[in-house]
Amino acid sequence: MAVVAERGVATTGPLRRFCGLCSADLDELAALHAGELDGAAVLALRRVGFPDSLGVRLVSERGRSILASMAAVVAELDDGADSLDRHAADFAAIYLTHGYGAAPSESVWLDDEGLAMQGPMFEVRRAYARQGLKAPDWRLRPDDHLVHQLEFVAVLVGRGDHEALETAAAFLDAHLLRWLPAFAARVAARSETSFYAGLAALTAVYLEELREVLAQVLERPRPVVEPLPRRGAPSAEEAPYLPGLGPGW
Repeated sequence: MAVVAERGVATTGPLRRFCGLCSADLDELAALHAGELDGAAVLALRRVGFPDSLGVRLVSERGRSILASMAAVVAELDDGADSLDRHAADFAAIYLTHGYGAAPSESVWLDDEGLAMQGPMFEVRRAYARQGLKAPDWRLRPDDHLVHQLEFVAVLVGRGDHEALETAAAFLDAHLLRWLPAFAARVAARSETSFYAGLAALTAVYLEELREVLAQVLERPRPVVEPLPRRGAPSAEEAPYLPGLGPGW
């Protein structure tokens, strides 16, 4: 994820353009995590050539590998009833029923008892409130859900000013990047469809590269992030199957 621009406040030029493109990418990723694939979505993804349609290109070896794998998956997506049913079942197991033990919400990963809607959710809610934002309805989708957190970072990056980028970097360190890699690894290992395995891996590597860019732009090294509690971490058997790192899917 390269930014060809001088370091400093994002007010004009390439860095402002980067912020706009990145914000749009994050909104697109959030939308894909928010709803199951239907025929219209499949056709739209194939028409635009997702993920090559993303505005910001990944530059790490892992990122490029995941992009290539995901592009192949999207090119072969089938909008027939059987395929859509398989993807709907996979979506439900990941995002609705906790069938794969890979909750898309932060509290489950960071709470000592692995419970939803605990302290981490309220911390995230306060972070939103400090920016004049709030999640639409915590009963339908908790504040610390992956979708809302991606949307929040999209808003911050889209603002493009120094303070907003600092806030985005701090939020990634304190929240998303603490649990998203484990979520992505578990989904990649247990998902029944290549699309959702790839989407999780793509989201994780995109945010990792974004955080590296923010460290360069803000001229501030990344802090050491507190490791995920062992309870929530994926098993050793799962990690090699992350798309772009393992033998593939």
